[in-house]
Amino acid sequence: MPSDITSLLQRWSAGDTAAIDDLLPLVYDDLRRLARRNFRRERLDHTLAATALVHEAYLRLAGQHHQTMENRAQFFYLSGEIMRRILVDHARRRHAEKRGGAAVKVELDEALLASEEKQEEWLAVHEALTRFAAIDPARTRIVELRYFAGFTVEEIAELEGRPLTSVKRDWVIARTWLQRALTESKIGPAALE
Repeated sequence: MPSDITSLLQRWSAGDTAAIDDLLPLVYDDLRRLARRNFRRERLDHTLAATALVHEAYLRLAGQHHQTMENRAQFFYLSGEIMRRILVDHARRRHAEKRGGAAVKVELDEALLASEEKQEEWLAVHEALTRFAAIDPARTRIVELRYFAGFTVEEIAELEGRPLTSVKRDWVIARTWLQRALTESKIGPAALE
Protein backbone atom coordinates (compact mmCIF):
# COMPACT_ATOMS: atom_id res chain seq x y z
CA MET A 1 0.00 0.00 0.00
CA PRO A 2 2.78 2.58 0.67
CA SER A 3 4.00 2.04 -2.89
CA ASP A 4 0.47 2.66 -4.20
CA ILE A 5 0.33 5.88 -2.19
CA THR A 6 3.74 6.98 -3.48
CA SER A 7 2.73 6.19 -7.06
CA LEU A 8 -0.47 8.20 -6.76
CA LEU A 9 1.37 11.11 -5.15
CA GLN A 10 3.87 11.14 -8.00
CA ARG A 11 1.01 11.09 -10.54
CA TRP A 12 -0.66 13.97 -8.71
CA SER A 13 2.63 15.91 -8.68
CA ALA A 14 2.89 15.37 -12.43
CA GLY A 15 -0.50 17.02 -12.92
CA ASP A 16 -2.89 14.04 -12.88
CA THR A 17 -5.76 15.57 -10.91
CA ALA A 18 -7.64 12.26 -10.81
CA ALA A 19 -4.81 10.76 -8.72
CA ILE A 20 -5.93 12.67 -5.61
CA ASP A 21 -9.38 11.08 -5.92
CA ASP A 22 -7.77 7.63 -6.19
CA LEU A 23 -5.57 8.43 -3.21
CA LEU A 24 -8.33 9.38 -0.78
CA PRO A 25 -9.66 5.86 -0.11
CA LEU A 26 -6.12 4.67 0.65
CA VAL A 27 -5.36 7.42 3.19
CA TYR A 28 -8.83 8.23 4.55
CA ASP A 29 -8.43 6.28 7.79
CA ASP A 30 -5.03 7.86 8.43
CA LEU A 31 -6.47 11.33 7.80
CA ARG A 32 -9.34 10.64 10.22
CA ARG A 33 -6.78 9.53 12.80
CA LEU A 34 -4.91 12.82 12.31
CA ALA A 35 -8.13 14.78 12.67
CA ARG A 36 -9.17 12.86 15.81
CA ARG A 37 -5.78 13.59 17.34
CA ASN A 38 -6.41 17.29 16.80
CA PHE A 39 -9.46 16.93 19.04
CA ARG A 40 -8.04 14.57 21.65
CA ARG A 41 -8.16 17.20 24.39
CA GLU A 42 -11.69 18.20 23.51
CA ARG A 43 -15.08 16.74 24.26
CA LEU A 44 -15.60 13.09 23.46
CA ASP A 45 -18.36 13.78 20.92
CA HIS A 46 -16.12 15.16 18.17
CA THR A 47 -16.56 12.31 15.66
CA LEU A 48 -18.38 14.53 13.19
CA ALA A 49 -15.82 17.27 13.64
CA ALA A 50 -13.03 14.87 12.68
CA THR A 51 -14.97 13.85 9.59
CA ALA A 52 -15.67 17.47 8.66
CA LEU A 53 -12.02 18.36 9.18
CA VAL A 54 -10.89 15.50 6.91
CA HIS A 55 -13.36 16.53 4.21
CA GLU A 56 -12.36 20.19 4.38
CA ALA A 57 -8.67 19.21 4.27
CA TYR A 58 -9.34 16.96 1.28
CA LEU A 59 -11.11 19.78 -0.58
CA ARG A 60 -8.16 22.07 0.04
CA LEU A 61 -5.69 19.37 -0.99
CA ALA A 62 -7.62 18.69 -4.19
CA GLY A 63 -7.57 22.41 -4.94
CA GLN A 64 -3.77 22.59 -4.66
CA HIS A 65 -1.92 22.83 -7.94
CA HIS A 66 1.65 21.91 -8.72
CA GLN A 67 2.38 20.22 -5.40
CA THR A 68 5.56 18.19 -5.45
CA MET A 69 4.90 15.03 -3.48
CA GLU A 70 7.48 12.30 -3.47
CA ASN A 71 6.34 10.21 -0.51
CA ARG A 72 3.68 9.71 2.11
CA ALA A 73 5.65 11.69 4.74
CA GLN A 74 5.31 14.83 2.63
CA PHE A 75 1.63 14.12 2.05
CA PHE A 76 0.84 13.67 5.75
CA TYR A 77 2.92 16.72 6.65
CA LEU A 78 0.93 18.80 4.15
CA SER A 79 -2.34 17.28 5.39
CA GLY A 80 -1.46 18.11 8.99
CA GLU A 81 -0.49 21.64 7.99
CA ILE A 82 -3.80 22.12 6.17
CA MET A 83 -5.74 20.80 9.19
CA ARG A 84 -3.78 23.22 11.37
CA ARG A 85 -4.72 26.15 9.12
CA ILE A 86 -8.38 25.12 9.15
CA LEU A 87 -8.47 24.96 12.96
CA VAL A 88 -6.51 28.18 13.42
CA ASP A 89 -8.73 30.00 10.90
CA HIS A 90 -11.78 28.69 12.73
CA ALA A 91 -10.41 29.86 16.09
CA ARG A 92 -9.61 33.29 14.64
CA ARG A 93 -13.15 33.65 13.27
CA ARG A 94 -14.63 32.71 16.62
CA HIS A 95 -12.25 35.06 18.42
CA ALA A 96 -13.19 37.94 16.06
CA GLU A 97 -16.89 37.24 16.64
CA LYS A 98 -16.34 37.23 20.38
CA ARG A 99 -14.65 40.63 20.11
CA GLY A 100 -17.53 42.05 18.09
CA GLY A 101 -16.06 41.52 14.64
CA ALA A 102 -18.38 42.04 11.72
CA ALA A 103 -17.26 38.89 9.94
CA VAL A 104 -19.93 36.74 8.37
CA LYS A 105 -20.39 33.55 10.38
CA VAL A 106 -19.41 30.52 8.28
CA GLU A 107 -19.24 27.28 10.24
CA LEU A 108 -17.30 24.27 9.04
CA ASP A 109 -19.50 22.08 11.21
CA GLU A 110 -21.42 22.77 14.40
CA ALA A 111 -19.47 20.00 16.13
CA LEU A 112 -16.23 21.89 15.44
CA LEU A 113 -17.14 24.50 18.00
CA ALA A 114 -14.35 24.28 20.51
CA SER A 115 -14.26 25.68 23.98
CA GLU A 116 -13.11 29.27 24.30
CA GLU A 117 -10.01 28.12 26.18
CA LYS A 118 -9.09 25.69 23.37
CA GLN A 119 -9.44 28.43 20.76
CA GLU A 120 -7.16 30.70 22.77
CA GLU A 121 -4.68 27.82 23.06
CA TRP A 122 -4.71 27.15 19.30
CA LEU A 123 -4.03 30.83 18.56
CA ALA A 124 -1.27 31.13 21.18
CA VAL A 125 0.47 27.97 20.00
CA HIS A 126 0.17 29.09 16.37
CA GLU A 127 1.67 32.52 17.15
CA ALA A 128 4.49 31.02 19.24
CA LEU A 129 5.19 28.46 16.52
CA THR A 130 5.36 31.20 13.90
CA ARG A 131 8.03 32.97 15.98
CA PHE A 132 9.88 29.67 16.51
CA ALA A 133 9.84 28.92 12.76
CA ALA A 134 11.89 32.05 12.15
CA ILE A 135 14.54 30.70 14.55
CA ASP A 136 14.47 26.95 13.86
CA PRO A 137 12.43 25.74 10.87
CA ALA A 138 13.58 22.09 11.13
CA ARG A 139 12.38 21.69 14.72
CA THR A 140 9.22 23.60 13.86
CA ARG A 141 8.32 20.80 11.45
CA ILE A 142 8.57 18.28 14.31
CA VAL A 143 6.28 20.42 16.46
CA GLU A 144 3.76 20.71 13.61
CA LEU A 145 3.76 16.96 13.08
CA ARG A 146 3.54 16.29 16.83
CA TYR A 147 1.09 18.96 17.99
CA PHE A 148 -1.06 19.71 14.98
CA ALA A 149 -0.93 16.38 13.13
CA GLY A 150 -0.81 14.34 16.35
CA PHE A 151 2.02 11.99 15.40
CA THR A 152 4.10 10.34 18.11
CA VAL A 153 7.86 10.92 18.12
CA GLU A 154 8.26 7.33 16.89
CA GLU A 155 5.94 8.00 13.94
CA ILE A 156 7.75 11.25 13.14
CA ALA A 157 11.11 9.47 13.13
CA GLU A 158 9.67 6.89 10.73
CA LEU A 159 8.03 9.50 8.49
CA GLU A 160 11.14 11.68 8.41
CA GLY A 161 13.57 8.78 8.08
CA ARG A 162 15.54 10.05 11.06
CA PRO A 163 16.90 8.32 14.17
CA LEU A 164 14.42 8.22 17.03
CA THR A 165 16.93 9.71 19.49
CA SER A 166 17.46 12.70 17.20
CA VAL A 167 13.72 13.35 16.89
CA LYS A 168 13.23 12.97 20.66
CA ARG A 169 16.03 15.47 21.33
CA ASP A 170 14.63 17.97 18.82
CA TRP A 171 11.12 17.59 20.27
CA VAL A 172 12.40 18.30 23.81
CA ILE A 173 14.32 21.38 22.66
CA ALA A 174 11.40 22.72 20.62
CA ARG A 175 8.86 21.98 23.33
CA THR A 176 10.98 23.73 25.97
CA TRP A 177 11.28 26.85 23.83
CA LEU A 178 7.56 26.87 23.05
CA GLN A 179 6.56 26.22 26.66
CA ARG A 180 8.53 29.30 27.70
CA ALA A 181 6.82 31.32 24.98
CA LEU A 182 3.39 30.04 26.05
CA THR A 183 4.09 30.79 29.72
CA GLU A 184 4.86 34.36 28.69
CA SER A 185 1.55 34.49 26.78
CA LYS A 186 -0.25 33.24 29.92
CA ILE A 187 -1.56 30.12 28.16
CA GLY A 188 0.79 27.91 30.10
CA PRO A 189 3.10 25.08 29.15
CA ALA A 190 0.39 22.41 29.52
CA ALA A 191 -0.79 23.30 26.00
CA LEU A 192 2.07 21.22 24.56
CA GLU A 193 1.62 18.14 26.72
